[in-house]
Amino acid sequence: MANGNLSRRQFAGRVGAAVGAVLVAPEIMRSVADARQPRGAESAIQLNANENPYGPSEKAREAMTRSQAVASRYPDAYESMMVEELAKLHGVQPENVVLGCGSGEILRMADMAFLTTGKNVVVAEPTFEAVLQYARVARGEGIKIPLTSDFRHDLPAMAAACNAATALVYICNPNNPTGTIVTRDELATFISRAPKSAILMIDEAYHHFVEDPKYASAFDWLGKAPNVLVVRTFSKIYGMAGMRLGYAVGTKENISAMRAHATSSNSNASVLEAALASMADPTHVPRYKKMMNDTRRWLYQELKKDGRRYIPSEANFVMIDVSGDVRPVIEAFRRKNILVGRKFPSLPNWLRISVGTQKEMEAFVAGLREIVPASASKAA
Repeated sequence: MANGNLSRRQFAGRVGAAVGAVLVAPEIMRSVADARQPRGAESAIQLNANENPYGPSEKAREAMTRSQAVASRYPDAYESMMVEELAKLHGVQPENVVLGCGSGEILRMADMAFLTTGKNVVVAEPTFEAVLQYARVARGEGIKIPLTSDFRHDLPAMAAACNAATALVYICNPNNPTGTIVTRDELATFISRAPKSAILMIDEAYHHFVEDPKYASAFDWLGKAPNVLVVRTFSKIYGMAGMRLGYAVGTKENISAMRAHATSSNSNASVLEAALASMADPTHVPRYKKMMNDTRRWLYQELKKDGRRYIPSEANFVMIDVSGDVRPVIEAFRRKNILVGRKFPSLPNWLRISVGTQKEMEAFVAGLREIVPASASKAA
């Protein structure tokens, strides 16, 4: 704690946030329960959590093994090394970077730092839900803006929804669950129109999979727009979802505000060594980007053969129209020992499928054709 003296108001606020966390935590757990791997999932085909089925690079695995030698020590030195390497990567100072236990903790830090009673966060609907769930803990209001007819962020409507109480705007780019992107021009226009007092948090968890030339990372605006905050993770392309490491890059002031809400020692020597090794491996990202995107394109062709609707994706997952309530379809796949994505209330007929290995995707397509025959899909 930077200041040992708390005012009554500060103390009450922190107690209230803590109580709110206790009350909301069960709701958060229930809402993401379908996305978590149940006990025994290791024997199933897992296409429900947008993971890299191939896992970390060999260099990362070797680094994890080496980390056993320092397992008895706190990872302070490795945290500093990680922050310094990320700062070099993005052309900023270490003070502009904060680490998190996965990007989920980063979103929690941002909500706790910037939201409070009377403040709001503007998001797309649907999008990754965690930022709204943690907003409730911080007593902030969530303002949901429906996607466009082609399942993309409606940035003009999101800008119009911002007001003097807007403290945070969340843009997942590419968006989870739709896989659609915000283009460079759209993002530039939005940044120019959004309130300068609102933090624009751009979640780029799936950034590495994008091929559309109209896309641009929000890092292009980092030095020009002080209210831009970029979030990334090692859970997706780097194949370390089970290791938990995410980070945010922003202004010194915004990062400092977030760091005050970080869990002490929120990373570990194993994931830090593995992440450093992954960053030093120039072959990992392009190799797995090609493998998984090629598999996604193969899936598109099979869906087209059946006449099925799907949302073209720039991420490692695809939304498929199953022509009815998705929940019984999810359960039917579960009985086949194939785990698929959860139901999104605003898109109740759409099934989110993570891109697995080629063999896993072939098993999924065979299951889909049995559970939702192509003739039924075409007739809907």
